[in-house]
Amino acid sequence: MSAIRILVVGAGGVGGFFGAKLARAGVPVTLLARGAHLEAIQRHGLRVRSAVEGESVTKVEAVGDVRGLPSSDVVLFCVKSFDTETAAAAIRPVIGPDTAVVSLQNGVDNEETIDRVLGAGHAVGGVAYVFAAIESPGVIAHRFAGHVVVGELDGRPSPRLARLQAAFTAAGVRAEVVPDVRRALWQKYLMISAQAGMTSLTRAPIGVIRAVPESWRMYRRIVEELAAIGRAAGVPLADDIVETIVKAAEGLAPEAYSSLHHDLTQGRRLELEALHGYAVRLGEKLGVPVPMVFAVYAALKPHADGGPPR
Repeated sequence: MSAIRILVVGAGGVGGFFGAKLARAGVPVTLLARGAHLEAIQRHGLRVRSAVEGESVTKVEAVGDVRGLPSSDVVLFCVKSFDTETAAAAIRPVIGPDTAVVSLQNGVDNEETIDRVLGAGHAVGGVAYVFAAIESPGVIAHRFAGHVVVGELDGRPSPRLARLQAAFTAAGVRAEVVPDVRRALWQKYLMISAQAGMTSLTRAPIGVIRAVPESWRMYRRIVEELAAIGRAAGVPLADDIVETIVKAAEGLAPEAYSSLHHDLTQGRRLELEALHGYAVRLGEKLGVPVPMVFAVYAALKPHADGGPPR
């Protein structure tokens, strides 16, 4: 069997971390990046500073345009949710008949967009559990964790995901292939929407939120509302999903914020529509009231397109 050829779209914390791990294991990896980050990777390699594994530099192919490249077997799709449509269109030249485009993004509807742009059957659901971010051009800072959950949208086992799982395993990355990836997507969605919403709204880390009864109650209410929407939409969430998410939040480091909070304070565009906006619209459609989620959405909407750092 020939080596699996992987394209990583978006070489930020998620894409850069997993792309470097795969490349170090000898997997043919190409990173699609841009700007100073792309230039630094091309010139010096991709440096990962990991609190778990130490520091490493990996020479990996990095490009700003995929035209002229051979077809990819798998695309790890790691861009911000608001870039899904344009990024999917940009990779059309390397999409073969059976190319798997694995969304490792925030939100629960990116797969629909990918299949709409590239054609049905390409999108694969995925969840990345990793805390990593770009520290500076060409440098990824990794704090902890680093595993993925993936699954075909129709639940069937597939050779393409078996090959991807084998590649991840060879790279020392735990990769789980599940029959109901929608459930996994929603479980993470509940967690990140509550964490992102409350840290952004309060401008405070989770330790402060937990210490203030009213804030901690609102955090839980967000999880409860999202779970109600998910169940109304037919997602088979566990009966104890709210308690599971709250317990996980209790275990987060007190200083933990969220990527949404970082984007807000840096004046960058927010993934607000993919997180809270989607829930508000789906709640209205299904007749499920979501007052706490709406409060987050309404309060952050003025900042959705970015602006001066605050």
